[in-house]
Amino acid sequence: MASNSFGDIFRVSTWGESHGPAIGCVIDGVPPRLPLSEADIQTYLDQRRPGQSRFVTQRQETDQVRILSGVFEGQTTGTPLSLVIENVDQRSKDYGEIKDRFRPGHADYTYQTKYGIRDYRGGGRSSARETAMRVAAGAVARGILARELGNGFWLGGALTQIGPHPVDRANWDWAETTRNPFWSPDAAAAARWEAYLDQVRKDGSSAGAIIEVVARGVPAGLGEPIYGKLDSDLAMAMMSINAVKGVEIGDGFAAVETPGEVAHDEMRMVDGAPTFTTNHAGGVLGGISTGQDVVVRFAVKPTSSILTPRQSIDRHGAEVEVRTKGRHDPCVGIRAVPVGEAMMACVLADHVLRHRAQTGHRGD
Repeated sequence: MASNSFGDIFRVSTWGESHGPAIGCVIDGVPPRLPLSEADIQTYLDQRRPGQSRFVTQRQETDQVRILSGVFEGQTTGTPLSLVIENVDQRSKDYGEIKDRFRPGHADYTYQTKYGIRDYRGGGRSSARETAMRVAAGAVARGILARELGNGFWLGGALTQIGPHPVDRANWDWAETTRNPFWSPDAAAAARWEAYLDQVRKDGSSAGAIIEVVARGVPAGLGEPIYGKLDSDLAMAMMSINAVKGVEIGDGFAAVETPGEVAHDEMRMVDGAPTFTTNHAGGVLGGISTGQDVVVRFAVKPTSSILTPRQSIDRHGAEVEVRTKGRHDPCVGIRAVPVGEAMMACVLADHVLRHRAQTGHRGD
């Protein structure tokens, strides 16, 4: 299997399967003398960890990370950083009935077709379990961004819609995202989602979601104008997350309905500095950051593993009915919020380091 790595200078390679003994990653390009401890990484892993509410999978993984290399006396050394998390709560027997069956919405059929073999226990390599290592890598990336960009840099994510129920942007409060189990910036929406997901789970079904990730304090000048565009790298990073089916930057698809005189962000001089009056572009023009907030949204499909029986086939070509057992999220989008934040951090850290290597400075 190729393509287990992403990034150019800040390069992350992940390994491991859902029901294997462990998952891990190796990160190249981490600058030396960056303060880093396991606790720094654990803070973000705890945000993604399963079993924290009734609205996510009840698999009980502590997700305790260990640093195996690349850190000495509390600082990075500039050598490859290796991280590992042991899997401690696998229940592989839950998947015995579907080892020869292709679950609708999963990668079972495509993996079997491509490789001629697949690890059916929880999806193996295709499981969202792999995203824990993305969150770990994102914690390292945040440390780089904090050092390179200073206190003005901030990055956060929020869940803006579950099923047909969006947040009211008039109620948006970033602080609220830490006060409910959904990462919702709207307390009223979170209350509606509780009742909605309880019914979804009772019905043996699942729901999709939209996540928004915002980065502030990103300097102008990051990204390349053709194939290394900042927005194309962000789109690739978000689309690589399990179950993501759509990505947009700034206004995204809504820009189609916006008149040209409104859609294009006007500029003025304020206190001697170029300033945009709006941010329909989501902080990127021509593949290069503008200095405004970088805004990315991505859509996560409903969880594929559901109790409702679905029609499919097995690997022998027989038509079968599949009912997926196990412990699954009624909405995988909930735990995708810290994953989206991590991918944004990784892409930005990579571009900051790439920009410095090419121009000798971080941007502006």
